[in-house]
Amino acid sequence: MLHYKELGLVNSRDLFKAAVKGGYAIPAFNFNNLEQMQAIIGACVETKSPVILQVSKGARKYANQTLLQYLAKGAVEYAKELGYAIPIVLHLDHGDSFETCKSCIETGFSSVMIDGSHLSYDENVKVTRQVVEFAHQFDVTVEGELGVLAGIEDEVSAEHSSYTRPEEVEDFVKKTGVDSLAISIGTSHGAFKFKVKPGELPPPLRFDILEEVEKRIPGFPIVLHGASSVPQDIVAEINQYGGKMENAAGVPEDQLRKAAASAVCKINIDSDGRLAMTAAIRKVFIEKPGEFDPRNYLGPARDKLRELYKHKIINVLGSANRV
Repeated sequence: MLHYKELGLVNSRDLFKAAVKGGYAIPAFNFNNLEQMQAIIGACVETKSPVILQVSKGARKYANQTLLQYLAKGAVEYAKELGYAIPIVLHLDHGDSFETCKSCIETGFSSVMIDGSHLSYDENVKVTRQVVEFAHQFDVTVEGELGVLAGIEDEVSAEHSSYTRPEEVEDFVKKTGVDSLAISIGTSHGAFKFKVKPGELPPPLRFDILEEVEKRIPGFPIVLHGASSVPQDIVAEINQYGGKMENAAGVPEDQLRKAAASAVCKINIDSDGRLAMTAAIRKVFIEKPGEFDPRNYLGPARDKLRELYKHKIINVLGSANRV
């Protein structure tokens, strides 16, 4: 058993309390490798923002859970080296079973998500409660989910979404003891979130559902998944340099800023980071076809990702200068 405090990490409890009170959201950025971690920590230190480093089940498989664990420890030390010891959470994104969550808790994660949204309501309550009871023994915070997001990202896949039913949230929180709740109000996983034609806007988020949830569980930390905006200038850059991403669309940033000012205190962003890195790498390969040193294409990708995340922190999430 490796406790997260041995790695210099924190859980999300106090960060969420401050975010709800302050009307901003903590960035939850997914990472799979060194360059992504460097970009995330660089952006958060520069903007003085707390951060949640997210690891999916697929990321654990890709990068190796032991290496990810020490990348997280390295992130803590890297932030100090850059000059500001920001609070860092290591979070399991979309844990699909009690066993996965337990394994993460035992290897240094300070927060886990148990996603039982694909199960029946009663089964979702049961498995979420099981994770909470184990996690809280070690002061690890737990995120649950009600409602289903459409789209594909890593091993998470659903063809259709189902909005969160506000009448269920109070009972779910009470029965499970979760520390935060991911809800479905119209966000979606992946870079192709909505079936829109060129020039069309994505459908607006269901703020009426969010407002009703807030009334039923006032002050309780709410989480938005699938909240990448899919910046069209980055999509255009990918296509300019040989990519093929037609009609990719995301959640408008002004809607995310509105959500961040409410009880939404954690916003997950993954696809936007993937797009930024892909655009930078494609640009190098087209402009310098003889390039073969990974540092010379992963370096620019890291830099572009850092700038994107600084923008998100300052202009979308509102978490800059919060530590």
